[in-house]
Amino acid sequence: MASPPVPPNGKPRAGNLDRGMLTALLGYGLRRAQSAVFADFASTFAKAGEALTPGEFGLLVLVERNKGLSQMALARALAIDRSTLVPILNRLQARGLLMRHASPTDGRTHALALTPEGEKALARFTRLVKAHEKRIAAGLSAAETRMLIELLDKVRAGAGSL
Repeated sequence: MASPPVPPNGKPRAGNLDRGMLTALLGYGLRRAQSAVFADFASTFAKAGEALTPGEFGLLVLVERNKGLSQMALARALAIDRSTLVPILNRLQARGLLMRHASPTDGRTHALALTPEGEKALARFTRLVKAHEKRIAAGLSAAETRMLIELLDKVRAGAGSL
């Protein structure tokens, strides 16, 4: 394969780089796609005057859908350690979106719940995420989107993670 032309200044532009074997690597393609998707997510939220990361959105959805979820169960579901989770929970709690309370079944653990403001915010965030998802999947049919999600699940399973 021939190398792409080098501009007069002798420095290849990012769009013209010879990526060699990288273009055939699944991990490389996934990482580039993830970067583009996360950039669109950030742009979507910034344009709406909201501040949220994809991980925070996922966390809020899990808490909303699983009443009384413990911090440990949430950390396992997100495949992160507790020391990473606690600052995120602190940040969301400081924003008034999330609350911790003693677990009714285990006094040693905290159960998580959205606050009323957190429930309202999650409804706003969900509308933004749906618009974002529609935009990033615009080149795919509904069947292709489902298939891509299924294929990504197979990749995740093959990588041995949650």
